[in-house]
Amino acid sequence: MSNSRLLDTRGQGKGVAPEFLVDPKLLDVVSPSGDRGGMVLGSGLQGEPLTISVLRSAPTRMVVVGGLYLARQIALRAMATGAWITIATGRPAAWQPVVRAAGQGADGRPSPAVQLRRLSPVELPRPSEDSPLLVVHDGGHVPQELFPPRSPWQTTMYVLPYLHPQAATTANSADLVLLQRLPVGQAQLAAQIWRLPPQMAHQLTTLKDDQVIALGTNLWRPLRLVTTPGEQQILGAVRRGD
Repeated sequence: MSNSRLLDTRGQGKGVAPEFLVDPKLLDVVSPSGDRGGMVLGSGLQGEPLTISVLRSAPTRMVVVGGLYLARQIALRAMATGAWITIATGRPAAWQPVVRAAGQGADGRPSPAVQLRRLSPVELPRPSEDSPLLVVHDGGHVPQELFPPRSPWQTTMYVLPYLHPQAATTANSADLVLLQRLPVGQAQLAAQIWRLPPQMAHQLTTLKDDQVIALGTNLWRPLRLVTTPGEQQILGAVRRGD
């Protein structure tokens, strides 16, 4: 995996997207962004804000292992920074709350900022510093490489409901992995994939519903998800599964 500067404990991300102008109503709904477009994901053990750099000037891979709640929360917050969101999924109904949160365009149709797609190759919007792109690949436990990040300002986030041995390549090539609570067998698989010592593997089995481990090169950071009342209206209460 590549560098751990994707996560910053001071709210001052490195190499992250600039600030974007968005509807103030949307910013009221989601948690505030960090400095220069870094995304506040949660808080540390001392209550300090933890910021991740989801949208960067380099092709970026993320893996989220767990329920849909966390993946949808990340999509909402990326949208609040001005990112375009393409969601490739076999369960479009599960992503409708994110589509509705984007609102409508001037023509009364759903906003083009969030687009649902089937799990098949399609032409993606061209990302740029002013219009970064988050591609959500919600394709089950063994994702195909349909939308690999190939250009700056594109991030592909793979949503894995659980760890599977055949997903090891995708998981191990990610710049950042966010892990929710795992059963013992999957925690043992995680230890094999990322060469985790026994105490770290055990910690993965004891996480609460609102706890996440951020994993990267030289990075192992437990954090607690922070959810605003507006996000709860869209997504419901924080939970591990769906």
